[in-house]
Amino acid sequence: MEKRIRSYLKYLEGIRLSELSEEELNILRGEILTQISFFSHERLIHLLVTLFFALFTVISMAAFVITSYLALGVLSLLFLVLLIPYVRHYYILENSVQKMYAFYDSIALEASAGSERVIFRA
Repeated sequence: MEKRIRSYLKYLEGIRLSELSEEELNILRGEILTQISFFSHERLIHLLVTLFFALFTVISMAAFVITSYLALGVLSLLFLVLLIPYVRHYYILENSVQKMYAFYDSIALEASAGSERVIFRA
């Protein structure tokens, strides 16, 4: 997913909005909204997974501290090791969707202003 979202952002960065007609801007706007909805769904799923892993990590750590049972300590460590990549992935998804929002907003500005500038820089 990370590769896909990065390639899509790179595609958006390469678009010069001032060279597009109003019809092409509307088509691009619809395309971006579709991609935002796909990535927002992915973001929601990963938020839930990340929250559950964080909850399981905290619960298992608390249980380990209370009981001093070694298996719970190992389980806590495993949850923590899995939590780190989930947080990283969610961070990438969140920031990328925010960049798409900014690009979508810049299309609205371009359509209303019609100025000649490169709108989006990551």
